[in-house]
Amino acid sequence: MFAAIRRWFDPEEVRRVGTAPDYRFSLANERTFLAWLRTGLALIAGGLAVAQFLPPLRVAHAREAIAVVLLLLGGSVAVGAVVRWGRTERAMRLGQELPMTRLPAVLSALVGLGALVLLALVLLPSSGGR
Repeated sequence: MFAAIRRWFDPEEVRRVGTAPDYRFSLANERTFLAWLRTGLALIAGGLAVAQFLPPLRVAHAREAIAVVLLLLGGSVAVGAVVRWGRTERAMRLGQELPMTRLPAVLSALVGLGALVLLALVLLPSSGGR
């Protein structure tokens, strides 16, 4: 595992594999990586915003749970982005089919599920009655 992480920070490691693809493909791969990184940062910012600015919800510790989930999801997306970038770059250099990833499907499912949970929390009747 540490060897894989070390490779992320060694730009020459990528160049040792296969032959260089058309630079436009490498730049497209980098743009995709940056888009995933922005998504991760947005989730982290959302987690911090929930923790700092969302008023307490009707369910005990729901605000904290939402913040932690968003922070963990944002970090996971950022790590997944660099893994995906490396796998894609390697495949291009070796002339292989681009690797598939479950990251978009998993992220979409989690965001949709999160929206349903938040909807339930918003619509949940208060215990004090109105």
